[in-house]
Amino acid sequence: MASLKVFITGASSGIGAALARHYAEQGATLGLAARRQQALTDLLADLPGRHATYALDVSDAPALAAAAADFTARHGAPDIVIANAGVSVGTLSECPEDLAAFRKVMDTNVFGMAATFAPFIGPMAAAGGDRRLVGIASVAGIRGLPGAEAYSASKAAAIAYLESLRLEMAPKGIKVVTIAPGYIETPMTAINPYPMPFLLPAAEAARRFARAVAKGTSYTVIPWQMGVVAKVLRLLPNWLYDRLFTQAPRKPRGLLD
Repeated sequence: MASLKVFITGASSGIGAALARHYAEQGATLGLAARRQQALTDLLADLPGRHATYALDVSDAPALAAAAADFTARHGAPDIVIANAGVSVGTLSECPEDLAAFRKVMDTNVFGMAATFAPFIGPMAAAGGDRRLVGIASVAGIRGLPGAEAYSASKAAAIAYLESLRLEMAPKGIKVVTIAPGYIETPMTAINPYPMPFLLPAAEAARRFARAVAKGTSYTVIPWQMGVVAKVLRLLPNWLYDRLFTQAPRKPRGLLD
């Protein structure tokens, strides 16, 4: 049986690197995309098998199209494409200097997801078989969090985008999997100055993500405990949600390169 072919963005660290290690250990052939070539090179040295790396920013659609064409020419249409690349930073709309960060978050977390999938859909549909587009969203997209206007908005948009895409892909035979992680132990969450309930190590998160992908689950929150929290948050009336979360801890503001 031919090995899985998996293309992953945001692969140089955190969840992306953990997913790369997981799938490589299963014998998959990987396409790994991230902004930092050296980090990709270092990761590649630790992985069994032979894989392709692409140093690019997911907001650069032509670069993603070129990477997709190269990977497909080498290995054929991927079985799984995981749009994992994401950035997170605290933002306040009252601060004009935060607008650049706001745009970067939206470009990476929303546009970058669409740009990742776009060049693969044609080859995947033509190849047929059991194929997946996987989007990494977040429980932060369930309700807006204070001080995280850009991040919460981007993840809410990602969830809605993936739902629309799921409907569009059904006639093509491509399943769309939406994964909304809670707190995962990564460099992105390491800067959070507040307790993170149900924090999962990245390697364990990758194993759970891969199980959901294999099942073709349309939408899941990982870990499941955060799924319960998410359902409760959806049900809270605005007056109660506001009372509980107005003074909640904020993610630090900062610049994104």
